[in-house]
Amino acid sequence: MSDSPPDPFFFGYGSLVNRATHDFPRAARARVTGWARTWKRTRLRKVAFLTAVRDDGAMIEGLIAAVPGADWATLDAREYAYDRHGVERVDHDHPHPVTVQIYATKPEHHTDASEEHPVLLSYLDTVVQGYLREFGEAGAQRFFETTHGWEAPVFDDRAAPVYPRHQRLSPDETLFVDDALRALGVRRLTRL
Repeated sequence: MSDSPPDPFFFGYGSLVNRATHDFPRAARARVTGWARTWKRTRLRKVAFLTAVRDDGAMIEGLIAAVPGADWATLDAREYAYDRHGVERVDHDHPHPVTVQIYATKPEHHTDASEEHPVLLSYLDTVVQGYLREFGEAGAQRFFETTHGWEAPVFDDRAAPVYPRHQRLSPDETLFVDDALRALGVRRLTRL
């Protein structure tokens, strides 16, 4: 029997829901209460970040996965614009109790998404593909319904993806994303 403490877990609510973007072990579907998801712009780049914000009445679905040996360095580097926060209310499909942290952009860097900071379609595609695979179409639709900040336009970079961990979508997945954006009335940009 090991004397080392159990591995901590992170809660992913964006691209980390797509298992093809990482190899963190013991992933399981989860729901976090007390946090909402929104698009924010920052001074760090020209496109919007997806971030979690505290909201007592909100619940978001996502994926938890272990951070072996509490070695957060790789994940912290990937999430460089974010701070980690403890999650108190989490319901998950993992067979054991776990401690969970969530990433939220650093407040000193963000404001609302805008024309100057659009949502990157190659990133959104990757996120939605993860939700489709983990939660089905109903869960992916809940992603759109429970995410704030859709007043920002979407930059269409599918032909030349900017997001470094982008995933190729199937025709059905592409249609799902496009239909959801149309239903929300989100404007698409073809250049930054």
